[in-house]
Amino acid sequence: MSGYLGSLLGFSTEKIEKGDFILLSDRNADASFLINHFLSLYLRAGCKVCFLGLVQSFSHYSAVALRLGVNLVQAREQGQLVFLEGLKDSVSQLLQQGPNSEACPMGFLRGSQTDLRSLFRFVQRSVGGAGEWSPSILLVDDMSVLLSLGVSVGAILDFSHYCRTTVCHQLQGNMVMLVRVGEEEDDEEGPELLLKALTHQCSLALSVQGLPTGYCRDIHGQVEVRWKERGAGPGGALTQKKLLQYKVHDKGVSFFARGTSSAVL
Repeated sequence: MSGYLGSLLGFSTEKIEKGDFILLSDRNADASFLINHFLSLYLRAGCKVCFLGLVQSFSHYSAVALRLGVNLVQAREQGQLVFLEGLKDSVSQLLQQGPNSEACPMGFLRGSQTDLRSLFRFVQRSVGGAGEWSPSILLVDDMSVLLSLGVSVGAILDFSHYCRTTVCHQLQGNMVMLVRVGEEEDDEEGPELLLKALTHQCSLALSVQGLPTGYCRDIHGQVEVRWKERGAGPGGALTQKKLLQYKVHDKGVSFFARGTSSAVL
């Protein structure tokens, strides 16, 4: 993770805050770089990571991680990383080529119910018994995909609640989830509603947005960072706020306070 952003959030490989629910979102931009950087941060810090990759294949995340100096293949072989290849498992379920619905994490695609119990049981098995790797971390890329698979907002919120209770409270680990929203802000039935509800649950929210002034060669977008005061109870407002700008490089991301880059007028 960028030193600037890490210092702002209090994150480093030597110091991992515990019990946090970190919500990532993007609008007219791509927040994938934040998923990749949190993944590399937690693996470098020796955490046990359960990664629900619902958007890309393992080989995609692995190629990106290698550019950041992290070997996902090695981490998975050593038991530090548990990766769910959601795309592959979804196809297997839809074509009825996988195991029975009760045993498969994506079994809700063929089951009589569209709740996420099977996916939650996978998370429980993956984050429990971390052994030498600690604390436990859950990453999800991205939650809004579940909506397109026919899962209701309510069922996703139930899944998030149980994951937060298990990972953040019982195991004192962290949870990072990405939600992608469209250009419209009045979608009360889809990703926008999901984002609003999850924002009330999280302790830290990072929203990636395009520049309001349009395209810029040297600045790729901005990140609005909102967080609760340490020790604030669940459901409290995100009272602290800071706006950063960023530029994505092949091997990392540069963050800086808004207005401090000569490339932005």
